[in-house]
Amino acid sequence: MEIFYHGSHSLFDSFDLSHALEGDGKVKFGYGVYVTSRYSSAAHYSGSNPQSNDHYVYTVEVPDKTEGNCIAFKQPVPSAIAESAQNRLGELIPAKVLQDAGKDFRKYLAMKLSGQKTVTLEGERAAAAFLLSIGVEMIEWPYNWKNPSLGTNRAILDDTKVKILKVDSVMLDDKKKLIVGSINPIR
Repeated sequence: MEIFYHGSHSLFDSFDLSHALEGDGKVKFGYGVYVTSRYSSAAHYSGSNPQSNDHYVYTVEVPDKTEGNCIAFKQPVPSAIAESAQNRLGELIPAKVLQDAGKDFRKYLAMKLSGQKTVTLEGERAAAAFLLSIGVEMIEWPYNWKNPSLGTNRAILDDTKVKILKVDSVMLDDKKKLIVGSINPIR
């Protein structure tokens, strides 16, 4: 298991993907629990709801990343995952789609499985369920696209695989940055 962080304006005891759009209202990187390897990034995301003055950072445990359980933005779909997906769908997936696992492949699945010509929340849910059915537990992208060595973000597709270890209350400045010294453990 690996340690990551999740930022929220809500205090809760377990993750529940039925609340997925309550942060910033988007499913930009896939349907899952969004976590980051950077505490400061989680604190920033805790400020995504302008109506809330509450900011929490959850320290969480997530499954270890392996070649067989993760797809990544701007990375090709691993061959074993592509093969499993094609076998399950009963068709070849266009080679162009397989070049960007996190974006093009995920969106292809979302549209195919929902029968829509655009990506919808229903399609994102269907894509996540499909990916889980072939062993993919997470989608990964860099914390900083220009400097990927700074850390990673992930969408964990199964909310029951994210275990809360600790919760801190934090304060943010007017630019939604963590105020040094403001970390207050809640539990």
